[in-house]
Amino acid sequence: MRKWLVGLTVLSLVVLVIGGITLAKDKYIVASDIPWDPFEMVTADGQYFGFDLDVMRAIAVVEGFDIQIQNIAFDSIIPAVKAGKADIGASGFTITAERAKTIDFSNPYYLSNQAVVIRKDSGLNIVTALAGKGPTKAIGAQNGTTGFDWIKDNLIDQGFPVQQKGYETYPMAILDLVNGRVDAVIQDEPASRASLAAYPTKLTIAGIINTYEYFGFLVAKGDPKGILPKLNEGMEKLGLTVRKNPTGKYDLTVTPGSAWDNLMKAYFGPSSDKIEAAWLKTKDLLLNAQTLADVEKFAAAFAEEANK
Repeated sequence: MRKWLVGLTVLSLVVLVIGGITLAKDKYIVASDIPWDPFEMVTADGQYFGFDLDVMRAIAVVEGFDIQIQNIAFDSIIPAVKAGKADIGASGFTITAERAKTIDFSNPYYLSNQAVVIRKDSGLNIVTALAGKGPTKAIGAQNGTTGFDWIKDNLIDQGFPVQQKGYETYPMAILDLVNGRVDAVIQDEPASRASLAAYPTKLTIAGIINTYEYFGFLVAKGDPKGILPKLNEGMEKLGLTVRKNPTGKYDLTVTPGSAWDNLMKAYFGPSSDKIEAAWLKTKDLLLNAQTLADVEKFAAAFAEEANK
């Protein structure tokens, strides 16, 4: 009887101790190349935000894990994930067969094409810019991107008299374009429109190259930490439904009024300045969120503020 009572007392203490402890959540390092508006952005005082990063924060809430965002060069993200120095790559990565040889992708979450950005005063158009008719004969893109690969595969390798110029970041490439050091920059369309908003009197989009690129989040090959189901399920809870259609492509369906819908309304359309001001005003709703309802409240408030 004494042993039984002692055992019961110990068990009661264990239950009490466990009852007073919040079990530690899994924590994943999210690697991203910042800034690249509107997917990755940074405030004047160094806070990271953007569509990709807020989606990551929102998924972490609804799936019950924590994240730490690290800013690293775009072409270093996949090596970092492969080496185990980061767990998730979230930086507007196009899903490609070549990349999928060494890492695994989530379901696609965005469909994009490439834009050809030129100076308004250049006298060029999409044909002459890509044919090397500009004064520098140089076309820029960020290293490791599909825009950079497109220049090589479709211009350099096809014998067009152009120079391929690579940059560590797209803002550096855009700045060189503004200053006349390259004739054009090839960049994903949403980010290109953000670049135009930053230089409205200097830049324009000469045309769109329909590359039909799906963006995905990435993890180590084989998904050893079991992250992919959390990413895919989290996106669906936020309002994005992904289904493969008979053509082998994907249909991305967004539920109207969902958190995903409102995040898209907040990030795609308003100027970068308005997005930042709106995010700063509403961010605590996300950073302190505990439930899907909290995330939805943030997304709705953020979208309303950004579109005032």
